[in-house]
Amino acid sequence: MLILASLAVFVGAIVQGGVGFGLGLVGAPVLTILDPGLMPGAIQVVNLTLPLFTLAAEWRKVDWRGLGFAILGRIPGSVLGAFIIVYISVYSRGIFVAVMVLVAVALTARALSVPRNGVTITSAGFVSGVTGTATGIGGPPIALVYQNAKGPQIRATLAMFFFLSAAQSLAILALVDELPARALATGAILIVPMVLGFLVSGPLRRYLDGGKVRVGVLVVAAASAAALIAQNVITQVLPT
Repeated sequence: MLILASLAVFVGAIVQGGVGFGLGLVGAPVLTILDPGLMPGAIQVVNLTLPLFTLAAEWRKVDWRGLGFAILGRIPGSVLGAFIIVYISVYSRGIFVAVMVLVAVALTARALSVPRNGVTITSAGFVSGVTGTATGIGGPPIALVYQNAKGPQIRATLAMFFFLSAAQSLAILALVDELPARALATGAILIVPMVLGFLVSGPLRRYLDGGKVRVGVLVVAAASAAALIAQNVITQVLPT
């Protein structure tokens, strides 16, 4: 289990190191298949750590004004996410998040750009709070709003947002008694493949900075949504 989980986190760290998000999108479905009891706590431990590496290199590129709006929306979203994780099954959550991500990708792909202002960023922060706290996947809403920004700004702003968001989600999960010790321990172990994946992402960052960030964001978001749906279908079918 740890080998498969480590591989998923390794790949997710490569993606997030290049695009700015993707660790939860790649890692969360795999971890949920392997052991639903570990989620979303285990992936949030890794989500808390990886942004520090990005910020160490690109913290000067953070959009602080936009970050403020995003956090403003995420706080109430996290509260709603806590209710979801307590009262809704993990399978229903996965399908719900996957459908929302696919809808967001479809709408974004048809438009030349998504307006980036206080309203859209706050709204994205709210949705990210719901999905991030409930499933460990909070990247797509914020990433889609920032898709037309330059690569370093996307990565730096998302990194700071993810760091603060993961800390908030872990605190809320602990408050509602949904943060078992083994989830924390597994998350700590997965920090090792996460670091290795981030180091490998260097060449990918240079490639995506050549104007390909928007395409990368849309592809990763769509692929992760498909993976979430597949994960839920497999989990429902296997017992029978």
